[in-house]
Amino acid sequence: MSSGLKLTEFVKRPGLGSKGKRVRVRANFFEVTALPEANIHHYDVTITPDVPPALNRKVFKRFEELERNGGLGDVKPIFDGRKNIFTCKPLPFGETATFDVNIPEDDGVTSTKRPPRSFKVKIKKVNSINMEELRRFLESKSELTPNCLTAIMALDVLVRHQPSMSYNTVGRSFYTPEGSQALFGGVEVWQGYYQSVRPAPNMMMINIDLSATAFFEGGPLVQLVLKLLGRRNADELRRGITDRDRSKLEKSLKKLKIKVTHRGDTVAKRRFRILKITNTPASATKFDVEGQPTDVASYFQKTYNMRLNYPFLPCVVIRKENYLPMEVCDVIEGQRHTRKLNEKQTADMIKFTCQQPHMRANKIKRGLEILNYRSNPYLQQFGMKVSNEMAVVNARVLPTPTLQYHQSSREASFSPRDGSWNLRDKKVATGATLGSWAVIAFGSERDMQMQAIQHFVRELIITCQDTGMNIPNRTPPILHANPHGDIEGSVKQAWVRAGNTAKSKPQLILCILPNTGVGLYAEIKRVSDTVIGVATQCVQSRHMFSAKKQYCANVCLKMNVKLGGMNSFILPAEVPFISERPTILMGADVTHPAPGDTARPSIAALCASMDAKASRYAASIRVQTGRQEIISDLSGMCKELLKTFYQTCGKKPDRILFYRDGVSEGQFSQVLEGEIKAVRAACRGLDANYKPKVTFVVVQKRHHARFFPMDRKDADRTGNCMPGTVVESQITHPFEFDFYLQSHAGLQGTSRPTHYHVLFDENGFNPDSLQTLSYNLCYVFARCTRAVSLVPPVYYAHLVCARARFHSRGENWNDNDGTSEESTSTALTFGTVKPELQKVMYFM
Repeated sequence: MSSGLKLTEFVKRPGLGSKGKRVRVRANFFEVTALPEANIHHYDVTITPDVPPALNRKVFKRFEELERNGGLGDVKPIFDGRKNIFTCKPLPFGETATFDVNIPEDDGVTSTKRPPRSFKVKIKKVNSINMEELRRFLESKSELTPNCLTAIMALDVLVRHQPSMSYNTVGRSFYTPEGSQALFGGVEVWQGYYQSVRPAPNMMMINIDLSATAFFEGGPLVQLVLKLLGRRNADELRRGITDRDRSKLEKSLKKLKIKVTHRGDTVAKRRFRILKITNTPASATKFDVEGQPTDVASYFQKTYNMRLNYPFLPCVVIRKENYLPMEVCDVIEGQRHTRKLNEKQTADMIKFTCQQPHMRANKIKRGLEILNYRSNPYLQQFGMKVSNEMAVVNARVLPTPTLQYHQSSREASFSPRDGSWNLRDKKVATGATLGSWAVIAFGSERDMQMQAIQHFVRELIITCQDTGMNIPNRTPPILHANPHGDIEGSVKQAWVRAGNTAKSKPQLILCILPNTGVGLYAEIKRVSDTVIGVATQCVQSRHMFSAKKQYCANVCLKMNVKLGGMNSFILPAEVPFISERPTILMGADVTHPAPGDTARPSIAALCASMDAKASRYAASIRVQTGRQEIISDLSGMCKELLKTFYQTCGKKPDRILFYRDGVSEGQFSQVLEGEIKAVRAACRGLDANYKPKVTFVVVQKRHHARFFPMDRKDADRTGNCMPGTVVESQITHPFEFDFYLQSHAGLQGTSRPTHYHVLFDENGFNPDSLQTLSYNLCYVFARCTRAVSLVPPVYYAHLVCARARFHSRGENWNDNDGTSEESTSTALTFGTVKPELQKVMYFM
């Protein structure tokens, strides 16, 4: 290999770290013990007419049966369901061939009226994939070429081909109805298995994990309708259904596949899609039969001698003027529920997916039996073998940092144990003073009694004082407001009352909310952040009534940083990168609208530290084109925050450590190119000679790597790995600088480590310095006394994005159940955060 060959445009791994206690963990990766030796042949396939992947697979299966000894010879091709076929040796027909394939209509039942569907399958040779080149990449002897990427894709298709022909496939996972569990409202959750072929140092690995997704329950349509509407039985709908229920049903049932039960076996297998629902019940839905108007109920009585049990229910429309009573329809099993789940369904889904580490590991092993790599004829033909044992990898548990609270605390500096601690005997590092404030209770004086509010305010003030805040004004004015009324007016009124009572500019409004609904909360934040410019602290009435000390302490942490205070910081000696020279930490994230929503924008947020302790942050927000991952105005956002840093501590940062969230591997180059340029441009825009050193790290939580302790003594009380567990070899990139860090203590289920990948580094980090810095930072997330799973700059950027969604006018949050296709978002206007809040952590 010539020394001039550049292996990667990103950063090469500068070695391995040594800090911390060495342990071994199991990771849900399975080694590919034998890779295909020979070249793999890649063909492009076009199936016309164009149909969804599930039907493409049926066509392909039929094509295989027909051409087993003809056009395919003895080759078993593998298919990705869309455009690509791979084979272990050339197909006999040469460069290109076209085949006619007929598949019987509707799963093998050909009625006289409907001829079989005919398809054309056109296959064309693309090229041969050189497997030797992939080996060289894995051995760090060659860069990741397009040929290597295609080889990895081919292996991915190879391990997925057999399960995708037999099971319901969604993305990289396939799902089985075994062990499914009903969620609320006619939806059930199915267990799935995710698999992905990943390059690792000197070998390929297969990452296997559990996944779960929601499906509609199969069976009688009437039962599904009752569950969707939350009714016990059909008699409750005798009086007909309301317009609101009807529109809810239509949204849920549109495009759902059904089969009919009233026409014997020949038609029973015919499948129809629901287009819409009639406005009228079956007894009043009329159409013409031989020139005579007749209703659906009478037609069924006359034609099929069938008296409808539920003539009061609407009909489903399957084609124009083609109506079916709901009671003769069965929902076909295995149809994905793609709409947003409601709160109850989400809670049930979490229960289903939340599994202790040892249970998850056992289920993954069971998944191996279903995947059955050992006796998979396709794998055998390509000469690929996979280990049945989960990989055992080397890990280290990093030392816990020392946290600093105020000098006057009984416990001013200490090292937490097991990733969590409490505020007993501790005072915040810098306590804010709260002099001018007011309280609004959203609810009537009957529901929110004055006595209960005053008691809560007293408890909160005592806790805040004990925790080191200063609250000279202990009797803020208390107002009641209608939660369904003019929220903007109520918040403004509280602001005026606070100012008049304290004779100074209001600093905070404490809002007591009657419920957990989003609507009221969203409107309070829109008004306080973008109209008035005052910090607000919302609490739910149920917490107010119990006024627990622990709860008050958590509220106090949030109030303190909203008022410009600082809760804690890390001993400067333990974060030398930040404390030795002026250094700014930045975290960026972009959130996108819900799937299918073409009208709403994406929101980009950037958060940056403001001083040498890196505990206080400022934020900048931009609204940009929907679904765009690259941050459009990153340069402008950086400029704002570099200025804030300078104004706060009188120095320009010498170094920038930029953590970027939400970027997939395929976008690394694009983001690196565009966003580093933008950071540089921001620096030049402030001063032509200003060139701080930049390090750019991508942070990923959306991956399927999981770690399982091998020894009970290396596990925490939930059975997860200890906080500070870092893995940087065996399952990471063959030669780039990346690592997995699980920085938090598990609460429930199996913890997900965070994947850090360094794309650019002018600061010369070694693995120890970047890993320990990233881990230590996770202890100074301002709103809780736990180590968190993500570095705070990125965590804050998440919070800012979520908050910015509430800054839009014309959004109906109360009714927004995630069904955004009909969103009237053209009318949305986003307010900007008032300057007086931009330098404090208002988003907490």
